[in-house]
Amino acid sequence: MQPAESNVIKLARLTVACTHCSLRDVCNPSGAERSARAELDAIVRRRQPLARGQHVFRAGEPFRAIYCVRSGCIKTYATTDDGEEQVTGFHLPGELIAIDAMGMERLPTAAVALETSSICEIPFDRLNALARRIPGLTEQLFALLTQEIAHYQTLLLLVSRKTAEARLAAFLLSLSMRFGRRGFSPSEFYLSMSRNDIGNFLGMAVETVSRVFTRFDEEGLITVRRKYVRIHDLEALREVAGRPRLEHALQAQF
Repeated sequence: MQPAESNVIKLARLTVACTHCSLRDVCNPSGAERSARAELDAIVRRRQPLARGQHVFRAGEPFRAIYCVRSGCIKTYATTDDGEEQVTGFHLPGELIAIDAMGMERLPTAAVALETSSICEIPFDRLNALARRIPGLTEQLFALLTQEIAHYQTLLLLVSRKTAEARLAAFLLSLSMRFGRRGFSPSEFYLSMSRNDIGNFLGMAVETVSRVFTRFDEEGLITVRRKYVRIHDLEALREVAGRPRLEHALQAQF
């Protein structure tokens, strides 16, 4: 049976508040004067909504800005030497993209909207210029870069799980924690990404992803109806994912 629409909100309808945004400490650095905060606010560009399949940027383009997802979901991916796509992340409302390109001349990955999405864009040259004048801003930028490094370490831990069940359980736990920390339901959500994308990200065949989803449903851990997921037993998912090491890494990151 399909879930009632009133029970869960699709990502495209979610707009993260500034208080839950990963850029909140950059836009409002401690010790900054009101005039300085106004300057920061002035350089933030709130771009027109992106349609599903529309790119924020493509790999190889010059690095000019960092972005924050306001609504929807953005997938980042790299292209291998043989032309295959490798998914590197799914970015939810309040999360950053292109922060991994800081210090590079060109973007190492591409970013594409998985559904109707909106983003904030901060030109990096203008942000860097302001950082030389605003106390605390440089430290916040370094903190964001450190978080990005921790994020990639967590991704490596996700895909290194020994079983397909552990990988998918860890993926669902990651989404649950990230939604919860931004004021959304941690136990009931829609997946904007396809099963093929999930399998690509976790290093699993799409048939395996579907099989494990079905097994989790049959065992009462979750309810899954196409893209709708409801988590019934977080404790059991943690056991499958292999706690406490993984849980600790996820909590530290998200």
